[in-house]
Amino acid sequence: MSRRPSPIRSRSVPMNASPESTPPRSTGCDVLVIGGGPAGSTVAALLAERGYRTVMLEKCRHPRFHIGESLLPANLPLLERLGVKEEVERIGMYKPGAEFVSPDHDGTLIFEFADAWDKSMPYAYQVRRSEFDHILVRNAVKRGAEVLEGWRATDIRFLADGRGAEVDAQDDDGRSRRWQARFVVDASGRDTFIANRLKLKQRNRKHSSAAVYGHFANARRLNGRHEGSISVFWFEHGWFWFIPLADGTTSVGAVTWPYYMKRRNKPLREFFLDTIASCPALAERLSAAELVSEVQATGNFSYVSTRTHGESYLLIGDAFAFIDPVFSSGVLFAMQGGVTAAETVDACLRQPGRAAAALQRFDRRMRHGPREFSWFIYRMTDPTMRELFMAPQNVLRMKEALLSLLAGDIFGRTPIWFSLYTFKAVYYLNSLWHFRRTLEARRRRSLNIQDVDLA
Repeated sequence: MSRRPSPIRSRSVPMNASPESTPPRSTGCDVLVIGGGPAGSTVAALLAERGYRTVMLEKCRHPRFHIGESLLPANLPLLERLGVKEEVERIGMYKPGAEFVSPDHDGTLIFEFADAWDKSMPYAYQVRRSEFDHILVRNAVKRGAEVLEGWRATDIRFLADGRGAEVDAQDDDGRSRRWQARFVVDASGRDTFIANRLKLKQRNRKHSSAAVYGHFANARRLNGRHEGSISVFWFEHGWFWFIPLADGTTSVGAVTWPYYMKRRNKPLREFFLDTIASCPALAERLSAAELVSEVQATGNFSYVSTRTHGESYLLIGDAFAFIDPVFSSGVLFAMQGGVTAAETVDACLRQPGRAAAALQRFDRRMRHGPREFSWFIYRMTDPTMRELFMAPQNVLRMKEALLSLLAGDIFGRTPIWFSLYTFKAVYYLNSLWHFRRTLEARRRRSLNIQDVDLA
């Protein structure tokens, strides 16, 4: 059985230290976590709590801006497990459901999480990620992790016979350090640190998208208890998110097919506002609103890594894969990945003889979430799926099962799978009934998801 070190106190390099006062040196640790977002902070907190000497490197300094403000009800048990639920409640906007607005249907559809199969998770929150991520980082420090902000991992070398890895990093002032870790957890998000170096990252050939987004003041929200619910607006080139935040601002973003972003021939702000104008339902909600942030864009939105792990490393969250944010699954997958990674690393270091089995379980769980969500994501622009989605029926509890999926309740024991399989069968039968329409929709989609260089 491997030695289990005692917890250490969190410490950080003084920001005013000179390169000469902190010469390059090699430092040992049990686990090195690359990235300080929800995935990294979750795994770092849980491993430090277990007594492992855990170091987390974060290239930025918190609080820092990040997109992806919408949580799911399944996030709340994880926040409770980390001991931060009350802090998140104080900064969050109550989110009881989701509104879907289709240009091909009269009216809108509002889903309520309270109507899902498991009635114990009836709500979630919208959060400013700068505040939310900062809470998680502080919690990792509180639980004994050593958090180094302003440090970017630059290289990694895996040692023979699965004895861990050496990771080089550099801080904002150009100082270099090397860590020798028994295990490395890559939670570097879209930087995909290990996947890039091992050439594991691939464009998702079943989906491709880009995004442009900003924050607005005075956007018209839903009335009553659904004031904080997320709204999803479909339009010709993709879909929009509309996420109300507790401070009165609203996050609005367009997730589009790459060809649409590629044809931009005007400043990004003007392009974004013109894109909003092309969706009348959203434009009306923003008619009295003011854009109060810089407009930002990101391309090559969808990708996947061919592996989830190696002998001495794990990929979690966006460092493994990202599909599409239409169902707000990003933070859930990140945090759930952090929980699973902590259990896996603990098993590998404590009982090396069972490492192979633990890594296989990790692989299954990491692929489970993206696989179950992606089936729906790939078909969200299909007319058959949209018709079923906008008029859900609860035959054989299909609506409850679909709501459970939207709530992120796919990692526990809620028995939704037969009903979801039935929903898929109904989808396929309807697609066959409208064969010509289905064929045309798939032809258009194959054109839309073509790989376009957005650099």
